[in-house]
Amino acid sequence: LHIELRKWATVGVVAPIDANTLAKVAVGMCDNLLTCVLRAWDADKPLLFCPAMNVNMWSHPITERNLQALHSFGYKQVGPIAKRLACGDTGMGAMAEVTAIVKEVKNILNL
Repeated sequence: LHIELRKWATVGVVAPIDANTLAKVAVGMCDNLLTCVLRAWDADKPLLFCPAMNVNMWSHPITERNLQALHSFGYKQVGPIAKRLACGDTGMGAMAEVTAIVKEVKNILNL
């Protein structure tokens, strides 16, 4: 199925991508359908990822290393944004607004 989904998609969007999935993709793990699709992703097709995690997870050096890996694959990051998070902390780590994500997809598709 992951290969069929890879072939079918025009653009990939992972929204949200949490710290766990971000780390899996960065090192090439493929232990579920999403990570299998991403491991088989066609590098000629655009892929957007939208991080969402606690402010402390976002600011951790491991997250920066994992982001660098995804950027090196040619994937485009949208967000995160700063706001009050579900855990009650305030700061950077919330997923970008849906309208911002849709705007990026439209730009990619020239809509």
